[in-house]
Parts: sequence; structure tokens; C-alpha cells
Amino acid sequence: MPEGPFAPTRREAAQPDDGTRQLLQWGASIVGSGLAAALLLITVLGGFSPTGASTNTGWFALIVALVCLPFGSLLLGLGVAKWLRNRSIARRG
Repeated sequence: MPEGPFAPTRREAAQPDDGTRQLLQWGASIVGSGLAAALLLITVLGGFSPTGASTNTGWFALIVALVCLPFGSLLLGLGVAKWLRNRSIARRG
């Protein structure tokens, strides 16, 4: 890392408000929404078969689950990676 008057210090590198908390919150919320939609699809909304859901609301829950689970998992994974990086930087500094 270059030294100089404008070089970031270790304290500045691990900012407390760098978006990690928001990534973890939103990632967990979106994964939770996807899991809730999948659970509702299986238990309340008629389930699904190899050809799809059996009700219109079941189709909606299936679409929500199939969108929320991968996207939320990516957000959650990124948040965990940033949290581990910040923790590592804090231990070294």
C-alpha cells in the first residue's frame, strides 16, 4: 500500500459503515422471504408437482422462492465475506 498523505490507514480501511451490516440484514431478509414462500407453497398453497404448482397463488409463491433464494444467498455470502475481511483487518490493526 502506498505511503503518503492521502494513503488510507488501517483504521480507515475497515470503516464501521461500509455496507456490511446492510448486506447481512437484506441478504438474511430476502433468504427468509424465499424460505417462507417455499414453506407456504409446500404446506398451505397446494404443493407442487413436476409440472409446477397446483394453484395460482402457488405459482406466485414458487416464483418468489425461486427469485429470493439465489439472490438473497448471494447478498448474504457477500456480507459474510465482507464481515470476515473486516474482522481480519481489525485483528491485524
